[in-house]
Amino acid sequence: MDKSSDPHVIAERVVERTIFATRWLLAPFYIGLAVSLVVLLIKFAEKTITLVANTQIHGSSEVITDVLSLIDLSLVANLVLMVMFAGYENFVARLELEDHKYRPSWMGRVDFAALKLKLLTSIVAISAIHVLEIFMNIRTTSDRELAWSLAILIGFVLSGVLLAVMGRVSPPEPPP
Repeated sequence: MDKSSDPHVIAERVVERTIFATRWLLAPFYIGLAVSLVVLLIKFAEKTITLVANTQIHGSSEVITDVLSLIDLSLVANLVLMVMFAGYENFVARLELEDHKYRPSWMGRVDFAALKLKLLTSIVAISAIHVLEIFMNIRTTSDRELAWSLAILIGFVLSGVLLAVMGRVSPPEPPP
């Protein structure tokens, strides 16, 4: 008897292909992330216009805080883009852009472990910028807010270090 006509084999293939096809349910998430980039761009434009408009009336510490806020938005946008590209390529389908001259060099080479480390590194940078903004406005910051902000930053840094160490000590994944 031919195995390909066995009802159990046919049922198994149908189940496997159905499960495999469900990866496409992630595509709307990545489209949503693309929409969030548009929202971040709008916020970035608003903050840039405000920065330029208030340059003459704000002191240097307020300008620095506003610029740090722009850097923060930029880092978040980079993070969203990285998650969008790497997540799509790792879990849905390869982006067929090998011949595109503006294709980022890291695309197609960021596995899930590297993505987690890059994600946490970006979160540490964003958190550090937030703490720096707090220090720039230390006069209006409560001790409690400062302590929690520093504790959260230290927690992110320690998590990043532990994640990096775990990545170093774990055996490499075999190539596909």
